[in-house]
Amino acid sequence: MSDNKVHEITVIGGGAAGVMATLRGVLNNDDVLFFPGAPKDKKRSRDMWVAKVENMPGYAHYKKGIVDPNKETIEWIQESEFKDRLTLMKNTSVEKVEKNLDETYTITDNKGETYLTRYVVLTTGIMDVQPHLDGTIDKIFPYANAQTADYCLRCDGHHVLGKHTSIIGTGDGAAWVGIMLKERYNTPSMTILTNGEEPVFSEEVTKLMKLYKIEVIDSKIVDVLGDKKEGKLEGYKFASGRQIQSEFSFVSLGTIVYNKLALMVGAEADKRGYILTDPKGMTKAHNFYVAGDIRAGFKKQIYTAWDMAVDTMDDINRKIRTRKRLALLKESE
Repeated sequence: MSDNKVHEITVIGGGAAGVMATLRGVLNNDDVLFFPGAPKDKKRSRDMWVAKVENMPGYAHYKKGIVDPNKETIEWIQESEFKDRLTLMKNTSVEKVEKNLDETYTITDNKGETYLTRYVVLTTGIMDVQPHLDGTIDKIFPYANAQTADYCLRCDGHHVLGKHTSIIGTGDGAAWVGIMLKERYNTPSMTILTNGEEPVFSEEVTKLMKLYKIEVIDSKIVDVLGDKKEGKLEGYKFASGRQIQSEFSFVSLGTIVYNKLALMVGAEADKRGYILTDPKGMTKAHNFYVAGDIRAGFKKQIYTAWDMAVDTMDDINRKIRTRKRLALLKESE
């Protein structure tokens, strides 16, 4: 055991939900043990690769749209009158969580150190599935999250205005992204790229694609055209020999949900891997909460991550205050 203390709240994950949970926790005057993740975890997270955030008021000026404001928030806590409420485990991740008989949890970090905690808030997030072109993501990677090849329709859809646009994907999900973008921005062209996979579309989607002149190309992508240094996408070359113009692409291939720690303690997931909770974010495992992108049934946005985190931390604070209140009443008898 790294220390003999039973920590009140442990927050695991350093993205938007994790930082908001930590901020709300310390401002509630509760003790928070915060694991933002090791460097390898950060490289696998969505927030690490997001450059600009333009759909959040006040965020457009940040060079790293999620990382920079989160860093500022932690620095503010460390200089505030609540600094003693935060235990920051910098560059440290959690490898295992175990539920104990006394309703505490044992946390094991990536260095083998262990900690006891009463409440866990898991905010480890998700990652977008990348397209593999000739068995590697290297060809698309220079454009990824450079606002020419993106993943979040709500965050970055506005970038397609006036641009030849393509969607990498194979089913109705990818097609609906193309349809919505065409309806909103009337792009000069819209193309679905299945990268050699057999497309599967419903009757309604097929009709709409025909109506909006959305073409489907099922030939394998052999090259991505553009300025790699500037991250400026220009188009694609296919195994058929064809070449198309595309100034912006959305990747619609699904997500990887980092739910391993939640499943360890018996939390339930939906068929896509997102964790099921009660209205305050508590899972089937008592006092084990999730917030942010891994929680089922919510938009994958910064503002929804914040809202979930605040609800969760306020619920935990209510439980802490109730426990202390009942103990005080018992002592006064």
